[in-house]
Amino acid sequence: MGSPGFTQQLNKSKLETLSKAEDRCDIFDILKNRFLSFKSKYIENVEQFENLAKAQAPKFMVIACADSRVCPSNILGFQPGEAFVIRNVANLVPTFESGPSEVNAALEFAVNTLQVENILVIGHSCCGGIRALMSMEDDANGSFIHNWVIVGKNARKKTEAAASTLSFDDKCRHCEKESINHSLVNLLTYPWIEEKVANGKLYVHGGYYDFIKCSFEKWTLDYQGTKLEEDGRIAAKNKVLWC
Repeated sequence: MGSPGFTQQLNKSKLETLSKAEDRCDIFDILKNRFLSFKSKYIENVEQFENLAKAQAPKFMVIACADSRVCPSNILGFQPGEAFVIRNVANLVPTFESGPSEVNAALEFAVNTLQVENILVIGHSCCGGIRALMSMEDDANGSFIHNWVIVGKNARKKTEAAASTLSFDDKCRHCEKESINHSLVNLLTYPWIEEKVANGKLYVHGGYYDFIKCSFEKWTLDYQGTKLEEDGRIAAKNKVLWC
């Protein structure tokens, strides 16, 4: 039967397991209630959802960070059917030449099949992925995070050149915005994206959500004014700040 001490330890372990199980139930009860709340909205708008079941025609493709604090549907109020969304660490876009990835698969589907009219890349304050990019060693061994955020290495180089005297936190904030523009440049390496942008059939935008100040900056890439051969710098237009 074991010693009294062993029995006490076993009982304590059972109680802890039961407590954890109850916590999990509480968590899923919350999700259940949220789903039922959504279902009531579904029933109120059943015709809209029946149409969405047949096809989707979103105006936006959104590329956002996987960070739990920056859900684009919460921030910008996208409703079902309005935005085709992909999220990854640090909202990065690899170049066309980088080869297959979930990002360019989503781009291909959104642009060529869904015929979206806008691509919006959203970055944010206090981004852990950007901090990883800014703090990693150039010769670091290849962790999954390192191998992904290295996509933004040119944004890091530009930040180091432009903000060398700033603190590390300020450098990260600078790079958070620089990496968005870097992703906009990378979008233009896809021939079928650049062609549509050049013909005015597709627009690419940058967005920056500061969740400390609760503000949102938006700008649009000016294709005619952008000279990619000059260090990949973009020209921006229609800059706005919502606060």
